[in-house]
Amino acid sequence: MRLRILFGTLGLILGLAIYALAVMRLAVAVLPDNQLIEVAYYVVTGTVWIFPAARLTRWMQDLPPVPDRFGN
Repeated sequence: MRLRILFGTLGLILGLAIYALAVMRLAVAVLPDNQLIEVAYYVVTGTVWIFPAARLTRWMQDLPPVPDRFGN
């Protein structure tokens, strides 16, 4: 259990750093020079990383999967 938390934490830190660098690099290469578009892009991409981080955190805690609305 402790190794799972250690590996999960290291994976989360490393993954978030790689994700942030990739998001910034993509923004510089693709986005036009418009502050409103940049803010919207960073809001969306800053929110998207929460979903994989939540799955990784759930794995680290070894919680049972959340049942879907049909009870499976």
